[in-house]
Amino acid sequence: MERIYFDHAATTPMHPEAIAAYAEAAAQGPGNPSSLHAQGRAARSRLTAARDRLAGILRCDPAELVFTGGGTESDNAALYGAAWAQRRRDPRRVGIVTTAVEHHAVLNACRKLEAEGFELVVLPVDETGRVSTASAEAAIGETTAVVSVMWANNEVGTLQPVAEIGRLARERGAVMHVDAVQAFGYEAIDLGALPVDLLSLSAHKINGPQGVGALYIRKGTPFEPTARGGSQERNRRAGTENVAGIAAFAKAAELAAAQREERRAHAAAVRAALLEGLAERLGPDGFRVNGAADEDARIPHILNVSFPGISNETMLMNLDLSGVAASAGSACTAGSLQPSHVLTAMGLSNQICGSAIRFSFGLGNNEAEAEKTAKIIATIATRLRNR
Repeated sequence: MERIYFDHAATTPMHPEAIAAYAEAAAQGPGNPSSLHAQGRAARSRLTAARDRLAGILRCDPAELVFTGGGTESDNAALYGAAWAQRRRDPRRVGIVTTAVEHHAVLNACRKLEAEGFELVVLPVDETGRVSTASAEAAIGETTAVVSVMWANNEVGTLQPVAEIGRLARERGAVMHVDAVQAFGYEAIDLGALPVDLLSLSAHKINGPQGVGALYIRKGTPFEPTARGGSQERNRRAGTENVAGIAAFAKAAELAAAQREERRAHAAAVRAALLEGLAERLGPDGFRVNGAADEDARIPHILNVSFPGISNETMLMNLDLSGVAASAGSACTAGSLQPSHVLTAMGLSNQICGSAIRFSFGLGNNEAEAEKTAKIIATIATRLRNR
């Protein structure tokens, strides 16, 4: 059976050129970038080259980039590091502002900070999953330490007004953090112009390797390292750097940036083909699209669709048996499927939340796969609804 992979928001296949970059770096032999001998200096050179290339793409100073083990570590380090540093500088700075639709890497870190005595404000979102600048403006005050708002939602693809909120945070002395894990490769990122102090990235979302990420820390941003150990990454993240993984990350980032418009057009075409197929076979009442309808208000590679009357668990099992990989906007805990916190925050009904499937597109997908998937979904839906 030929399988269709429509779960790129979870992880992406490595680009052949990123694999080649990884293999080339790994084949250079042992080399710790912190060692002073020739092999260590060679590894340091590869690390520096990768940092320079990524900084050029993001339009920031290479010294402002810290390599991490992935998006979750980058989010955690940003929130803990900035919150602790802000409170140390000014004990009144104990406010944390975030949104109800953040990734759990942010939400759970914020809740841990709340348990440590910080005051957490979770901003609501509208029915498309977007937070209003007005609610952010009301929440960000003189005692706010950190504001954390994701650029693009990982479940429904909705874009947030990060620049506008970043300006509000800057005016009030708060540190602005943005989780750009899903946006990178689809949205233009110019850190020289954005009012953002911290920004998280992950390699495996842009056809790079798993286990590698980056955290941008603007010069002068209050920050305390969360990992204690050696002096790697300018004393901001202890631990020997994953040189081969970072080299592959830089290559994947170069390709994603150079091909950004093509990536957007390709994902949009596959998305449109799937929607057209569903409309043709299920009719307008047979499914519902969740998130922003306007293409300027969302990223193109994520499509969240509910199939009322069919549980997402049942749909996913049937899709998998038919050779289609997708995911639900929910997490499986102790054998029970929990409703998506994102869809719940959007005010959607239990029926819509419980039947939601996330399809996400990227490298290797095509419109024929989308059309085939629409046929498979229609067959599954008809069978289950006629029971």
